[in-house]
Amino acid sequence: MTKRDVRAKPNSMNKNILIVPGDGIGQEVTAVGKKVLDKVATKFGHTFTYDEALIGHVAIEATGNPLPEETLAKMRASDAVLFGAVGHPKYDNDPTAKVRPEQGLLKMRKELGLYANLRPIKLFDELLGASSIKPEILKGADILFFRELTGDIYFGEKGRKNNGDTAYDVAEYSRFEVERIARKAFDAARTRRKKVCSVDKANVLETSRLWREVVQKIALEYPDVEVEHQFVDSTAMMLIKDPTRFDVVVTANLFGDILTDEASQIAGSMGMLASASIGDGTGVYEPIHGSAHDITGKGVANPLASILSAALLLEISFGLKAESDVLINAVDGVLKAGFRTRDIADATTAPDKILGTEAMGNEVLSRI
Repeated sequence: MTKRDVRAKPNSMNKNILIVPGDGIGQEVTAVGKKVLDKVATKFGHTFTYDEALIGHVAIEATGNPLPEETLAKMRASDAVLFGAVGHPKYDNDPTAKVRPEQGLLKMRKELGLYANLRPIKLFDELLGASSIKPEILKGADILFFRELTGDIYFGEKGRKNNGDTAYDVAEYSRFEVERIARKAFDAARTRRKKVCSVDKANVLETSRLWREVVQKIALEYPDVEVEHQFVDSTAMMLIKDPTRFDVVVTANLFGDILTDEASQIAGSMGMLASASIGDGTGVYEPIHGSAHDITGKGVANPLASILSAALLLEISFGLKAESDVLINAVDGVLKAGFRTRDIADATTAPDKILGTEAMGNEVLSRI
């Protein structure tokens, strides 16, 4: 455990942050995220105390468990968690594996009650050229996704029958689960453009019919917020055709998983997207990218999503909006100066402006 000692200032905070790097490039990007949190603590007179814990493949290798009880206990005792990524090709190539890194992720969400996953899709103007979508379509896009995180097909009954030749996964939602994520989405919309798009597949799925019924009822409590209902396939098309039409989007676990990865192209790269998983206790903050073992250890991973996740941590868990804005502005300043990691570089990027993980982190640190 390390501790940053600073002279107390008015409104200074003492907070415990658990660093959970996980697998692959998670180790590299969370190291940068921790450095920027340290710099913020120094600048604003806060004291952040850190601990670390295992999850995923590294936890399986060390303990046989993708989410050790020690890790879970540390998460519950912390004020916030800065998370990396889980996953390993060893399991991707072995569908028969009984213990998998992702089981740790799902159990963490369930045990901590992390039912709301917030994914801001905000395009920095400097990255208009990094996306495969035309700049004139992208400019001004600013979407906040609310993905329900503890229900749906990921957590329903699953198994095999007919001698293993037939597989099934049950999608299941309760009214309560839909109500609580819908309220968070409508509350957020009131602080933005007052528009909510609820995404489902109510023409086919019974869970989606319940979803739409509940959202329609909750909408009556928010007469100042405009609400529309879209089928998931139509939404997937409109995200590419006209992303600026969306403000707050709320949807189920599976649909949200897919749509937010698609929406990463609006921001230019998955390496730019932060997320917050919140409920009624400790919040978990993480980039949406995976463990990316193809680039692990090469020092080229984009740390900006981890830095932006740290900004979300400061604002949502600690209420430190000014400190969060300092991080976001530092990232913006780095991009304005022309610096890129290779995933967001394009043909116009000067070779000496393409940086590795640590160098990009240092550029952000220099602007805090």
